[in-house]
Amino acid sequence: MRHALLATAFSLACLSAVLARAADPAASIDKPNILFIMVDDLGKEWISCYGADGIQTPNIDALAKGGLKFHNAWSMPQCTPTRATLLTGQYPWRTGWVNHWDVPRWGVGYFDWREYVTFARVMKSAGYSTCAVGKWQINDFRVEPQAMKKHGFDDWCMWTGWEEGNPPSGNRYWDPYINTPQGSKTYDDKFGPDVYTDYLIVFMTKHKQEPMCLYFPMALTHGPLVHTPSEPDAKTPLAKHKAMVRYTDQLVGRLVATIDELGIRQRTIIVFTTDNGTSGGLRGTVGGVKPSGGKASKFEGGVSEPFIVNCPGVVPAGAETDALTDFSDLLPTFAELGGAEQPANVELDGVSLAPLWLGKANDSPRQWIMALGHGAAKLDAQGVHGTSPYVSRVLRDKRWKVWVNTSGEIDQLFDMQNDPAESKNLLQGGSAPSSATASMKKFQAVVDSMPKADARPRYAPRAANPWDKQPDGKNAEKRQRNKQKRGGKKSAS
Repeated sequence: MRHALLATAFSLACLSAVLARAADPAASIDKPNILFIMVDDLGKEWISCYGADGIQTPNIDALAKGGLKFHNAWSMPQCTPTRATLLTGQYPWRTGWVNHWDVPRWGVGYFDWREYVTFARVMKSAGYSTCAVGKWQINDFRVEPQAMKKHGFDDWCMWTGWEEGNPPSGNRYWDPYINTPQGSKTYDDKFGPDVYTDYLIVFMTKHKQEPMCLYFPMALTHGPLVHTPSEPDAKTPLAKHKAMVRYTDQLVGRLVATIDELGIRQRTIIVFTTDNGTSGGLRGTVGGVKPSGGKASKFEGGVSEPFIVNCPGVVPAGAETDALTDFSDLLPTFAELGGAEQPANVELDGVSLAPLWLGKANDSPRQWIMALGHGAAKLDAQGVHGTSPYVSRVLRDKRWKVWVNTSGEIDQLFDMQNDPAESKNLLQGGSAPSSATASMKKFQAVVDSMPKADARPRYAPRAANPWDKQPDGKNAEKRQRNKQKRGGKKSAS
């Protein structure tokens, strides 16, 4: 049985649907700072302002109380597709990152700055100072030590990702293995989330007189489950997870307090969200009911994320909206807010939501949103590719949601107003209800506009490294060891 989000808590009928109070347009500011915070593997059901049971997140709740809270904001279902989408403003079917591919662990592909334009590069072109801290994981810093700089970040403090053949690199929490412009090293006896946050605070302090674009893709709350500095006695998996959620909230509070202390609160737009739903058996509840899916799921619990925008006097306060948005909208929104030119010769899929964020509009221009991409990508002789030539995906508007299979056919339809649990497929055993006709035509037009096969990730070929995964599933390092055991010669790589 698929668990549903409680209709009374998550139904559109309970939304305010329109902005509770529009911000004064005169309060809009030129080149506002942007702090984008994205938690790893955490659904709405763990944020108390979204109705979470058994946990309090007061600092995140304060952002919602003083800002704009979304109810129809979609990520992709998993890590890599989400990151590729938000950085580029393009859907995964266009960039090729349609499934998860952990570059430092598996090598071969990497997120190539010659092919993909990130929001950091766009904002730098408008005079912004840029910094990223936390979890990147789509480049291997051993191969490309300046990958962050080439992607547009002036400074960075990133967990390296689990580098194959380098055990210390597996640590993102205690004794973390971190890359900065000075290189990679272990920070003994430190808690990684503190290191990332401290680094960002130093950057903000140094650059407070300049417009800043700050990207904080948190390591929290992704596994492994650990105790935190605030709750060292957490022992069980659930206790550790709750401790990690509470520590996430504390770090948000630290950042907001720092922005206040620096005197830049009224010109800093803070965005809080997560990259996908909660992982595995850790899904929480709202009113005693678990969400309809989590990480790697295209049910709402996997792709509909907490999304809060806050800036006192600039973003409407105490407002909620059912406006549609997905992570492809971030780059064009940031660009409009910062007065930056859209990247040339790049076909963006997202649109700017700046008017909505600033209280100058009551809705987004989106007529539909989309999510796709879960499971591990594959490798063949030509490189990385998706789990199928055309990965399954979902689209929705404010009422209807469709599922599109790997043959590019719409085979499921759900009425999200009356069936938020997605429990009754209205296409099964009959045609769609007449009330869905217009939406079905719209969704079919979107499906027809996409290629019949998804792109592959684009990257330049390079010499093989010992840790690279091979098409046969064995990495070169293991192949070399096995060859040596058999008395063979060393591999040239």
